[in-house]
Amino acid sequence: MAGEIPDLIAQERTGTGKGAARQARRAGLVPGIVFGGETDPLPINIPFNDLLTRLRQGRFKSTLFNLKVEGHDDVRVICRDVQRDVVKDLPTHLDLMRLKRTTKIALFIPVEFINEEESAGLKRGGVLTVVRPEIELTVTAGDIPDTLTADLTGLEVGDTITISAIDLPEGAKPTIDRDFVVANISAPSGLRSADGEGGEAVEGEEVEGEEAEETTEE
Repeated sequence: MAGEIPDLIAQERTGTGKGAARQARRAGLVPGIVFGGETDPLPINIPFNDLLTRLRQGRFKSTLFNLKVEGHDDVRVICRDVQRDVVKDLPTHLDLMRLKRTTKIALFIPVEFINEEESAGLKRGGVLTVVRPEIELTVTAGDIPDTLTADLTGLEVGDTITISAIDLPEGAKPTIDRDFVVANISAPSGLRSADGEGGEAVEGEEVEGEEAEETTEE
């Protein structure tokens, strides 16, 4: 489960519009907006280097932050969008949403697979095929998990891992209302190729037999 809520330090941005945003970027800041709750939207700036570091650490959009802006009460926020430069892929704007600890929100949570060495299927050369590396859950803002854990212990070739096999945080619920597949253990590529060749050989024999029958009838 997520641990202590990290602080996110920002400055209130004076002025709005493209001109103010460009000025912020020239000063090494990333403009953003804080919305939601019962208060007006708050334009902010966040130091570029700080934001880039957090983005590279991963899970930025699934992390609950304690936003600190001078002159304003601290508020819990979560990122809803990060706009990036289409050429440099660097952040140019972000949207933050105010949350209460009890607020329900839909987030994509990454899946971690453990105990690969305990899977008989993988030991025999099977391949772990991940269908959903992330799962969208409706979670409580105060209980956002860092990851979901899928245990591979005892799985054989052909076995699947569905969402029902993964322990979810209390109160969390998948946004998809069925027992969908998260991953499976597939046969080694060499075995699949051999099976495919065998099937083609049998099919060829059947075709030749049909041609022989047609020749006899003529």
